[in-house]
Order: sequence, then structure tokens, then C-alpha cells
Amino acid sequence: MSTLSELAIAVEAGKRNDAKALTLGLLDDGMQPLDIVEQGLVPGMSAIGEKFKNNEVFVPEMLIAARAMKECMGILEPLLAQAGIKPKYTAVIGTVQGDLHDIGKNLVAMMLKGANFGIVDLGTNVPPEKFVAAIKEHDAHLVCLSALLTTTMPAMKSTVQAVREAGLTSVKIMVGGAPVTQDYSDEIGADGYSPDAASAVDLATKLADSI
Repeated sequence: MSTLSELAIAVEAGKRNDAKALTLGLLDDGMQPLDIVEQGLVPGMSAIGEKFKNNEVFVPEMLIAARAMKECMGILEPLLAQAGIKPKYTAVIGTVQGDLHDIGKNLVAMMLKGANFGIVDLGTNVPPEKFVAAIKEHDAHLVCLSALLTTTMPAMKSTVQAVREAGLTSVKIMVGGAPVTQDYSDEIGADGYSPDAASAVDLATKLADSI
């Protein structure tokens, strides 16, 4: 019999084949898909996220764990949809205009998905107007802006301005990326800044709950 703790350990270790098999085993044992996500996948990603925050593991380990979780979510998402279980919040995420980097963005997107956020991933090199359109279309609670290059940070400011000028005052704006700081987040009027993917989940949940 598969156990949730075994699944969490497999996800944390990035053992995607084991994680997938354990997920299928839990379903065969009658476990509800949402319980598998909340009590198996999320604890596994949270554990690797804590290690990442403490510099005990690095980006490759995080990516491998996220890939294992993605395999499991591929099995569970159709079942959650069939059961009428919808994400509590919706987040639009993308790398800002002029920037083609996506590793950090992809990590944040995967971890938010595990935390019961519906994710609208716009990809990279996203102009401000595309963020605005996606927020309106999906009635998003949160928008997450990523940048890895110092030269593309001004695009974050332009995007924040575009969102506010569009009258989207209730959506919360998060920013992150290697050159981004809390001071810069405050300067451009974002609602929050996170230094890493694990912290981003905590901040996103806090901001969404405050709406």
C-alpha cells in the first residue's frame, strides 16, 4: 500500500517514476485526489523548498522535485476537474518584456499550482498589455512578474503602472528574480517581493488571502 509520506519523500528527492507510481497506488487504494495533493505533493515540495531557503539544496534539486510533482499533477488534475474541485485562487505569471529567462518563473508556477492556485503562465518576454489582458480575462487574484536581467527591471515598473492604470486595483502584484530587491519592489509599487520560489508560495497565499 502506498503512503502519503512515501509520496512526499519521493517528490522531495525528485524521483518522478516512484512518485508517479505512488500516486497511482494511492488512487487505487481509494485516496481522494485533493488529499494526495495536499498531504503528499505539497509537503514534499515544501520540504525541498525549506532546504532551498537554507542553502542546503540548489536550483537543480528544486527543478528535479518540481518535475516529479508535475508528473503527479498530470495524473491528478483531470480527476480534480472531474470532481469539480477548482483552485482557490488564480495567478497570472510571466517573465517581463525583454527577458527570456524562465527557470525561476517555472519553479514558482509549479509550487503555486501545488498550493491550489490556478496558474495562467504567459511565458517569457511578456509586454505589459498582455499581463493586463490576462488579468481581466481570468479574473486573477495575483500577478507574478519575473526578471533575471537588470536591464529588464524597468519593464516590471511599466507593467505595474499598466495594471494600476487599467483600474485593476484589487489584483495583488508580486515581483522576483535575481536582481530584484524589496526596495525595488517598494519603489515600483508592487505588493510584495520574494527572494525564492519557496518564499513566493507563502507570500502569494498571504496576499491572496488579504483580498
